[in-house]
Amino acid sequence: MNRILIAEDEERIASFVEKGLRANGFTTTVAADGDTAFEFALTGGFDLVVLDIGLPGRDGFTVLRQLREARSTVPVIVLTARASVTDTVAGLEGGADDYMTKPFRFEELLARVRLRLRTAARAPEVTVLRSGDLSLDLRTRRAQAGGRMVDLTAREFVLLELFLRHAGQVLSREQILSHVWGYDFDPGSNIVDVYVRALRKKMGAERVETVRGMGYRLPARRPDEPELSH
Repeated sequence: MNRILIAEDEERIASFVEKGLRANGFTTTVAADGDTAFEFALTGGFDLVVLDIGLPGRDGFTVLRQLREARSTVPVIVLTARASVTDTVAGLEGGADDYMTKPFRFEELLARVRLRLRTAARAPEVTVLRSGDLSLDLRTRRAQAGGRMVDLTAREFVLLELFLRHAGQVLSREQILSHVWGYDFDPGSNIVDVYVRALRKKMGAERVETVRGMGYRLPARRPDEPELSH
């Protein structure tokens, strides 16, 4: 089931889009400001983003630009009241996959969502994630660290996959919670720290770095790059 992020601050429009997408079998999450939209989209837990330009906080153009700078390839359909050629070009050149202006018919939006999802699905599927001598086979669900097999629980597997897909990038506890445990999980819980400790115990303490006051990061390494000794 495809997961769609709706970044829209107008509650009436967000509800309209969400109800329509849910009625057609999609799982949806709504973000009402640019900062939240960016954090959610960056988790990698969504198959497509419907992005309004006029968001409070970071505007849609900024969200889009920063997503592409972070090498996020999630398809983005820009949905906006701005109908000028300049804005359209700016959106597409900024990395948008499609551009729709308000008012719009839901049937057209639905058709574009399905088209972009089909296009994304035709991209070559990555089956093994790697960073240095750490690898995770998504088909067999086997992990290796330093040439040895590592047994992972289901949650540990999802957590390691998240780190590998964003190697070198700092992930906040909130981002990790939303991707691994869902958006309704208690944000005050220390479950992320518990599972990070479990990964370190199984793979090596140096595998996951703590970035004080920000979150955790899997250091990005080339396959031939030796690990630093501590």
